[in-house]
Amino acid sequence: MDKLVQFFDIKFNDEKLLEKSMTHSSYANEHQKESNERLEFVGDAVLDLIVGTYLYETHKEYREGELTKRRARYVCESALVDYAKACNLGDYLLLGHGEEKTGGRTRAALLADAFEAFVGAVFLDKGYEEVHKIAEKVVFPLIEEDRTNDFTDFKSHLQELVQSDKRSLEYRLISEIGPSHSKTFVIRVYMDDILMGEGEGHSKKEAEQNAAEIALKKLAKKSIKF
Repeated sequence: MDKLVQFFDIKFNDEKLLEKSMTHSSYANEHQKESNERLEFVGDAVLDLIVGTYLYETHKEYREGELTKRRARYVCESALVDYAKACNLGDYLLLGHGEEKTGGRTRAALLADAFEAFVGAVFLDKGYEEVHKIAEKVVFPLIEEDRTNDFTDFKSHLQELVQSDKRSLEYRLISEIGPSHSKTFVIRVYMDDILMGEGEGHSKKEAEQNAAEIALKKLAKKSIKF
């Protein structure tokens, strides 16, 4: 992991946080350690803030709706994978034997989660300014290149549709299938308590996107007007 911190010119005060950020649940289960899942929660919030602030300061032509849409695009799973690949994050993951054998180092959900966890660890250990170093190195350049433009944010599109008629959306976790290191999440999306779609994915974000895509297809097929 030395190459990772050298790449970003960051020196951890608590190197256990760095190790934890790279610890997948499969490895944690095999070695009785804490996984990076709680750090993901922190990193997710920090990335929302840092990307939102960057867009606000550098793209003054964007109104609130466009800022919201762009931020969602640049913190979605597809974008997080791009950031993780830019710093070869997969090389540093601590994986269980099964996850290692099945290609966990290149799995999108694992890379996205690990990048969030790494950001969370840096924030807790060094603060916001050090996270900015990460963003300057791998996040902001990709935003300006718009490398994630090919990703369709179905959740944002669905949200825009229902908000136009002041309807509500809710994503509900229905089940988690499989072992902790290789789960499949099943999520349903409801509009005003009406089931609109169900999606599966190896992360909750992926399952939500798939559910939203199905809902959008249903709306288009039935030509439902709001």
